[in-house]
Amino acid sequence: MTGTLDYGSIMNKAMRFFVQQVLQEVSENGLPGEHHFFITLDTTHQGLEMAPWLLDRYPKEITIVMQHWFDNLKVCDAGFAVTLNFGNNPEPLYVPYASIITFVDPSVEFGVKFEHTDGAYGCDEAQLTLDRTTEGKVAKNNEQYGKGSTAKSEVIKDIKADVVDLDAFRKS
Repeated sequence: MTGTLDYGSIMNKAMRFFVQQVLQEVSENGLPGEHHFFITLDTTHQGLEMAPWLLDRYPKEITIVMQHWFDNLKVCDAGFAVTLNFGNNPEPLYVPYASIITFVDPSVEFGVKFEHTDGAYGCDEAQLTLDRTTEGKVAKNNEQYGKGSTAKSEVIKDIKADVVDLDAFRKS
């Protein structure tokens, strides 16, 4: 046993569990009211899965928006899978919680910034798989939201919210 408790690491794990619980609630009941999420991801994280064209376009990080249009949200202990709309192209993503840099809900001015982890949160492939089929989804989405839908799925560069930096609580 070491001589000190690593409060930063413990808090980091707790906040990642918090994100899991929020996403589980959304997967079961949808987004309530004006809630929506800006989630910045480290696209270099080993467990992150996204379309190659997105990785080429965003080689270091990307901010995804979960608001008007998202589908197939599945939550597991190590991460979540979701299909998002990028320019009327549904794209499935698998996001390990360890790849999340920031999680922000600007509707209630809540945000958290995570310290870097080594990706210690593994996910059993049998627990969660991506739905890579997109046939019919564009047509379904155009019917639901209209052909010229302005559903937000673009990358957001500047997040206007209070973000908690967990490093501030770390003992030097």
